[in-house]
Amino acid sequence: MRPRSDRRAARRRRARYARRSEPTMRRLVPQALVVACLAGGTTAFVAKDKAIELSVDGKSRTLHTFADDVTELLAEEGVPVGEHDVVTPARGAELSSGDEIAVHYGRPVRLTIDGERRQVWTTARTVDDALRELGVRAEGAYLSASRAQPIGRAGLALDVRTERAVTVIADGRAHMVRTNAATVREAVDQAGITLRGQDTTSVPPGSFPRDGQTVTVLRVTGAKEVREEPIPYQVRRTNDPTLFRGIEVVDRAGQPGVRRVTFLMRTVNGVRQKPRRERSEVVREPLTQLVRVGIKPPPASVEGAEGLNWRALATCESGGRPAAVDPSGTYGGLYQFDGSTWRGLGGKGRPQDASAAEQTYRAKKLYVRRGSSPWPHCGSRLYG
Repeated sequence: MRPRSDRRAARRRRARYARRSEPTMRRLVPQALVVACLAGGTTAFVAKDKAIELSVDGKSRTLHTFADDVTELLAEEGVPVGEHDVVTPARGAELSSGDEIAVHYGRPVRLTIDGERRQVWTTARTVDDALRELGVRAEGAYLSASRAQPIGRAGLALDVRTERAVTVIADGRAHMVRTNAATVREAVDQAGITLRGQDTTSVPPGSFPRDGQTVTVLRVTGAKEVREEPIPYQVRRTNDPTLFRGIEVVDRAGQPGVRRVTFLMRTVNGVRQKPRRERSEVVREPLTQLVRVGIKPPPASVEGAEGLNWRALATCESGGRPAAVDPSGTYGGLYQFDGSTWRGLGGKGRPQDASAAEQTYRAKKLYVRRGSSPWPHCGSRLYG
């Protein structure tokens, strides 16, 4: 057992230690509380931070972000996204640490497939990938660009001609070819058929050959033939108040014109075709016929000559034909007037061109002057 003096000394040491420790504990308690708070905040801060793998058009990078979703992340990173661009996962999807975000930009492709044009959008970065994405059959096809060619953000124009089966019939034989030709003429060439001279095909040679199409080669020979055709003349009539009604006087006879026409005479596969009018030119213009038309009222009766048988006289002289002319050409009309007698009676032009009424009127005037003597052989018929 420890002596009493030692126990008293130990109590005094503990009392002194307790007095020294009390201020220190009062300082350490607030500091411990601050440290505990800081430790909890750090844990929350670390929990909000996310490690994300972001790929933009094939270029990847790892980044840390406090964004809650994909849209917020893209805006935070300054990555623009258009309506034709594809984002995976979709915009608006929530983010978790370790997520992978991919942005594929859309590219316009002005695509022509077998002559049909359209514009499409693709996120592919090469021609080959674009063809696969668009479902275009490229085996055996003609491509205007290499499959390995990259497609920039501005896009490109791509012409694709797929392989087609075309049958070419020439010289009695059928030739089947598989071709990606742009024109029928190219397909015919690939079939080993040569077009010569005026030869052509059953469809336009410059047209696009379709799958399963049959093209017939037309062997054409031809020559040109020149013919002359008449051009009818026109008749211009003018009223003449000095002529009795029904009388027409030709002042200038019309003359037909002449047109020279070139025809193409063709034989197709041995069969003669209908001549085709190729060109024409006027060699001589037609001459218009000028005619005066009488509008004067018919003549009145002639005193002293009425009541005679004028029809019988006309039948005897001319057979009753107003336009009759004797073989010598000297006498004309119903009553066979000569030109000077006709004009002396006031007639115009030729007697055979006048109406029957006018001819009878002037015959009556002649009778009043000279009786029946102008008609020595037929004059007696007036009294029958």
